Amino acid sequence: MGDDVSDSADSTRAERPKAKRRLASDAPTSTRGREHRKPEPEPLTDEEVRRLHREWWLRVPLAIMAPRAVFTALRDESDAAQAARQEPVLLLVLLAGVAAVLSTSAAGSLLDNPELDGALIFVWAVIGGIIYGAVSYWLGGLAIYFGARGATTKKQVKPTYQRARHVVAFAAAPIALSLLLWPLRLVIFGSDVFESRTAESAGERVFTILAGLCVLWAFVLLLYGIRTTYDWTWLRAVGTVMLGALALLCVSAIFVVV
Repeated sequence: MGDDVSDSADSTRAERPKAKRRLASDAPTSTRGREHRKPEPEPLTDEEVRRLHREWWLRVPLAIMAPRAVFTALRDESDAAQAARQEPVLLLVLLAGVAAVLSTSAAGSLLDNPELDGALIFVWAVIGGIIYGAVSYWLGGLAIYFGARGATTKKQVKPTYQRARHVVAFAAAPIALSLLLWPLRLVIFGSDVFESRTAESAGERVFTILAGLCVLWAFVLLLYGIRTTYDWTWLRAVGTVMLGALALLCVSAIFVVV
């Protein structure tokens, strides 16, 4: 009978399945199996690169006519896409900067100096536009970047500074478009637009209102660009701008105090 009990215990142990050995999390790859890695994208051909550059040049006017397609395309942060939109971004920043400089009160009194003429005003507008546009591009992008980081949850992918700058650049398209008002303005009023006057005429006031509407349009487009690029709600887009503005104010206050 003792032999029967021993045989029964041996058969029970033989039938018991063996426990699977768990591998340590830091086990070498050879024992854990091959890791699945995403294949690296193949480099674009010259024809594909040229086509990508053409697409981004065509998106410059589309920022006004069909902004959703433009801001959705900004989600592509591949090296090829970022390189392809550098020149369109530069153009928008330059044009918007020149338009902003020409709208300042300083531009309205340039010809009060008898040593200045039309050629020097053109040079002043271009150089001032480059400086003004570059500062607005980098600081505006920094503000949107800070705001987007603050509005992003822990589980979401953190936004990049470059994408924030490009959103700001394409949102400035209406300001760049306002440059088209200047040829008409010069035809109607001539050099008087660069001379000090006691009061604006009704016609000049119309151009001032149109330029202000372009600025308002650019602000709305900025909110729309944030909402579309990051796939957020309107409330979150507004919060991004507010957080970014608050961050810049805090940084500016530090420099003022110091």
